[in-house]
Amino acid sequence: MRMLVTGGAGFIGSHLCERLVNEGHDVLCLDNFFTGSKRNIAGLLDNPRFELIRHDVTTPVLLEVDRIFNLACPASPIHYQYNPVKTTKTSVMGAINMLGLAKRVKARILQASTSEVYGDPQVHPQNESYWGNVNTLGPRSCYDEGKRVAETLMMDYHRQNNVDVRIIRIFNTYGPRMAENDGRVVSNFILQALRGEDITVYGKGEQTRSFCFVSDLVEGMLRMMECPDFTGPVNLGNPCETTILEFAEKIIALTGSRSRIVFRPLPADDPKQRRPDITLAKKMLDWEPTVNVDEGLKQTIEYFSSVLSAG
Repeated sequence: MRMLVTGGAGFIGSHLCERLVNEGHDVLCLDNFFTGSKRNIAGLLDNPRFELIRHDVTTPVLLEVDRIFNLACPASPIHYQYNPVKTTKTSVMGAINMLGLAKRVKARILQASTSEVYGDPQVHPQNESYWGNVNTLGPRSCYDEGKRVAETLMMDYHRQNNVDVRIIRIFNTYGPRMAENDGRVVSNFILQALRGEDITVYGKGEQTRSFCFVSDLVEGMLRMMECPDFTGPVNLGNPCETTILEFAEKIIALTGSRSRIVFRPLPADDPKQRRPDITLAKKMLDWEPTVNVDEGLKQTIEYFSSVLSAG
């Protein structure tokens, strides 16, 4: 099939493009390179089944495709708060433009939503029926609310225009090709450990996260895209929960670093706990993560070591 991946030069998008090409599909990778990188897709550029288009999803695009994976949007707080208006426009206008394309060419479209739609959750773990606890006025709301509106648009296009939609909610994902400067906990901790710098933990490190390796996430995305008669939303993430402090200690151990852990004030609206309930994904997609955190972190540390040694 002809697959369109918006945000295809990003961390998750590049892994998805690679998997789709390896399965024999023709892949159109669309990216404006705000957070994406040509380095992420360098291994695909000479492949005849892969095509790169520099384009911003806030502007319509005319293509002929069978499937659309809509991943385009900066996903780390540093990047999405850099230009919050643009972040909201990317989620909302991007969804409208991709849904318009899906409607015209009768393509199935998968929206990459996020666990951030749950905000700072008062229900734990989070399941898909929970409506969330989002501060609509806070510094993170450009991303949280943008993704919530994108979900709304997906369902409205589905009900009003019979567009074939799929919605996934992605929880914390990690692995090779994460951006070094994205301010996320995995890349921050690994780079600080490898450089022998102090590891920065916000608050007391008691807040929890659940980390899913990127290959597991891509598998879930593909299963959801081809799941018949199920729009979602469905949580895709690893239910194995850890505190940030425990996570920092694990990375120090795995890297053999002499870094010390230092504590800084907690940012505004930072969720205190985050763990997916993946009961629905198990039932509908027969999916659950298979890569354990130690194995995934070893591969990620290896990647960042090579990035640092390359200068």
